[in-house]
Amino acid sequence: MTAMAPTRTEPDLSYLLDHTSHVLRTRMAAALAEIGLTARMHCVLVHALEEERTQAQLAEIGDMDKTTMVVTVDALEKAGLAERRPSATDRRARIIAVTEAGAEVARQSQRIVDGVHESALSSLPGEERAALLRALELLATGHLATPVESPTPARRARQRA
Repeated sequence: MTAMAPTRTEPDLSYLLDHTSHVLRTRMAAALAEIGLTARMHCVLVHALEEERTQAQLAEIGDMDKTTMVVTVDALEKAGLAERRPSATDRRARIIAVTEAGAEVARQSQRIVDGVHESALSSLPGEERAALLRALELLATGHLATPVESPTPARRARQRA
């Protein structure tokens, strides 16, 4: 005997957000790969340019674990885009400093990221675009601002762009 599936009373918000986020990330990855970057590398470059930040601070901003952060910074150093330096304010800490070449790549990658976002948003009529952005901002800073602690954490993307 087969049971009937329960009737959905609300749209599947998880699917809608997960699917669109996944597609956006794949488009972002493909676009950034054209200049030899990953989304994580872009994130580190941009946030390291904003102010003096340690590797740990950048890992938190980019939601990366220590191993992923080390691999990302190693790749940036190998490409000549960033380097580890002693902090000017804490001699025990090391910061990630962006090189001149890295700053230029960060400007270029930010244009790419903005273009991917613009492409996605421009597929919506103006009023719907503005409403979507307002609604997502309200969710991200309100009801869905803080994850719930769980004994088995949900798997989620480890990058921000």
